[in-house]
Amino acid sequence: MFTISKEFYFSASHQLEGLSDNHPCARLHGHNYTIRVFLKANAPNKDGFVQDYNDLQPITDWVHTVLDHRNLNDVFDFQTSVENMSKYIFDLFKPRFPLLFAVEMSETPKTNCRYEA
Repeated sequence: MFTISKEFYFSASHQLEGLSDNHPCARLHGHNYTIRVFLKANAPNKDGFVQDYNDLQPITDWVHTVLDHRNLNDVFDFQTSVENMSKYIFDLFKPRFPLLFAVEMSETPKTNCRYEA
């Protein structure tokens, strides 16, 4: 089995609803996010790739257009945890990239969420 990954970066703000008033994530705050997508195949294609990284440009475009320097509460109609956003991104891009099997997302260098289907 061959697995590839690609990282995407963006900066954005958000505020998590329903947390106690003294929870730091209840206040409007920002992060430098990392998204990593994972694709896998039993064997490389005729060009020697699992997926040509250039084919992933739609993800880059979406990250830069929809997420970068935004308030994520204005972008999504759900709680903007990395757990919820990882699944959303997976569901959004899985139809276009059938080899996609996982999405990881982090808000900080020390925290990470991985969604696999």
